[in-house]
Amino acid sequence: MAFFLYKLIPPRPTFALDMTDAERAVMGDHVRYWTAVAQRGNAIAFGPVADPKGSWGVAILEVAGIDEARGLSADDPAIRSERGFSSELSPMPVVVMRPPARSAAP
Repeated sequence: MAFFLYKLIPPRPTFALDMTDAERAVMGDHVRYWTAVAQRGNAIAFGPVADPKGSWGVAILEVAGIDEARGLSADDPAIRSERGFSSELSPMPVVVMRPPARSAAP
């Protein structure tokens, strides 16, 4: 398996503060998409990053390789929406993860 950092870059730095209703709908589709990817085990984590220079989105991917990572990016509803989003994929040659969370005993 290979690991990648996926960065979703919104159309403008102020996006989180001034998105339109249409953009908000795209973001709803985007969250549902990445939730499904996470449930399949290919996204370890995802969410918004509150960068003072302008927020953006991040996902840590665990996939077979770059082609699968590119496919996940290309299928992101935000990218497919043609509303000015772009993305970047960066390989993570070494990943250290915490042990799985313990479930609460009944």
